[in-house]
This record gives sequence, structure tokens and C-alpha cells, in this order.
Amino acid sequence: MCILQCHLTFRKRLCKCIRLRIVLCEYLSSLALRYEVQEGLNVVERWNAANDFLCYGRQGLFATNSREDQEIIMLCLQLLQNCLMLINTLLLEQTLTPPGLVDQLTAEDHRALTPLFYEHVNPYGLFELDFERPSWLEAA
Repeated sequence: MCILQCHLTFRKRLCKCIRLRIVLCEYLSSLALRYEVQEGLNVVERWNAANDFLCYGRQGLFATNSREDQEIIMLCLQLLQNCLMLINTLLLEQTLTPPGLVDQLTAEDHRALTPLFYEHVNPYGLFELDFERPSWLEAA
């Protein structure tokens, strides 16, 4: 029985290695696949940079060892991310509202549209409010 289990384990590992080699050969031989993987990695890096930006205190490290406090921090970060994505999506929709603008976009332009940007956010400093002018969010 032990020999059979060892044989099955070896066979599973061998199949996994063979599949990995096939995937690596496909990756190395296909320029389009490498571009696709790189684009996916860029999205992940952009998301991580946004997380670092939103959780900027103490270089993004948790100031506590308490699991409950860490969970609250992560939930707050997730809420901030969701709010940022909502605002950015509304900004993109407002920017693309003029007629005919969406028709001018190519397939690459559509792929490049993402709510993962935060350059317009001021995490510290002064915020000037103008109560005389209606907010652009009221129209949304």
C-alpha cells in the first residue's frame, strides 16, 4: 500500500512539473501571452501602490498585534478602496459623457480605462469647500 501511495504521489508531482514546463514554454514562445501577463501584473502593482497610498501611516504596517484591530484596519482600507473606486468611476463616466467620445476609443483605450488612480486625492492638507457651487456628485 505504501509503495502505491508513493507511486501516486510521484506521478502527481511529475504531472505537475510537466504541466509547469508546458506553461513556461508557451509563455516564453508567445509574445502576446507575455504582454497579457505583464498587463495583469501592472494592474496588481497599481492596486498595491493604491493600498500603500491609502494606508500611508507607518509605511503601511499595522501598529497593533490585536487581530480585532487589524481586522478593523483592513475593513477601513477596503471601505476607502471602494469609495475611491466609486468616485473614480463617476469621474470617468463624467469625462466620457460627451457624445461621440466613447466611439473614438480603440480596444486598447477601453482596456486601459481603470478606476485605479489616486493622483487627484489629497490625503493631508487643506480642503477648500465652495458651498455656493453645486457638487458634481449631485448630478450623478
